[in-house]
Amino acid sequence: MPADMLVKLYDLKEKRELYENLKKQGISIKRAMPADESRVVQFVKNNFGGGWAHDCSYAFSNHPVSCYVAVREKKPIGFACYDSAAKNFLTPVGVYEKFRGMGIGEALLRACLEAMRGEGYGYAVVGWVEDNTAGFFENTVGAAAIAGSFPGVYRNLIAVEE
Repeated sequence: MPADMLVKLYDLKEKRELYENLKKQGISIKRAMPADESRVVQFVKNNFGGGWAHDCSYAFSNHPVSCYVAVREKKPIGFACYDSAAKNFLTPVGVYEKFRGMGIGEALLRACLEAMRGEGYGYAVVGWVEDNTAGFFENTVGAAAIAGSFPGVYRNLIAVEE
């Protein structure tokens, strides 16, 4: 069953070498600009679905934009957003399938968490973490499952009439 996970931002260790290693492979991690919105949201919709695209789109209404993008040859290959599903929530995170396993997801995750820490948050909630990805968040940034947290902020979503 999915759960939200908590990350202590004050314990977050910086890993600049992660960004440098990606840069050597022609991959950069950047905060998206408002002008990037249509291309990034379309990338997310095409590769991860409409629900994630909606959250990503909302991140572009924040100031500064609360979406980070992994870019290779000027094209998005991954993304992560925070303060989009709810305040203090980091979700979603996605990397184009053929680029997984290179550290891009970790770099995107860390970029968002570092931004949240810089904006004054002491903790971050990683929202709606599925069982098969919980280990990634635990091992990467020391995230801990929040007992009884699901469906949490998602419990009152409006249903679509069919």
